Amino acid sequence: MIEALKEKLGAEVEKLQHELNVTLPNEIRKAVELGDLRENSEYKAALERQQFVQARLGQLRQRLSKLSSIDMTQIPRDRVGLGSRVVVEDQRTGVKETYHLVFGDAEEFEEGHVTMASPIGRSLLGKCVGEVAYLKLPTVARQLKIAELRTIHDVDSEAELAEEEI
Repeated sequence: MIEALKEKLGAEVEKLQHELNVTLPNEIRKAVELGDLRENSEYKAALERQQFVQARLGQLRQRLSKLSSIDMTQIPRDRVGLGSRVVVEDQRTGVKETYHLVFGDAEEFEEGHVTMASPIGRSLLGKCVGEVAYLKLPTVARQLKIAELRTIHDVDSEAELAEEEI
């Protein structure tokens, strides 16, 4: 999971780096050749895009640095942690919900994704199957019993097995 995210972010870094070093300088050069820079919208647009790309590259590099510093041995194998997919049962209603704990700065949230810093994430963190997580929200207090748990280690093991079968 972490390696796949690193690859995805690395590909975006390469694409943006190419744009910053090749595409944008060509656009700026062409805009300068058009003449007066004070009223040159192509020039201004290229400079704005250049600033955006530089800022985005900074964010991506920071995120890649954080990903590289994650020690997989520190993530528990039997408790809820980063990358865990948890099925909980609301003790009051009996309704089952599935949550997937993701990084706090994740950009693409799918349904059921929660960050570890969110109220749900904090209440689930460190719990085992059968334990009850107490979630206190402004309008209601919930008791969520951990019904099923798949940790990041389980997901990575399943992915490795699938690759071996191919």
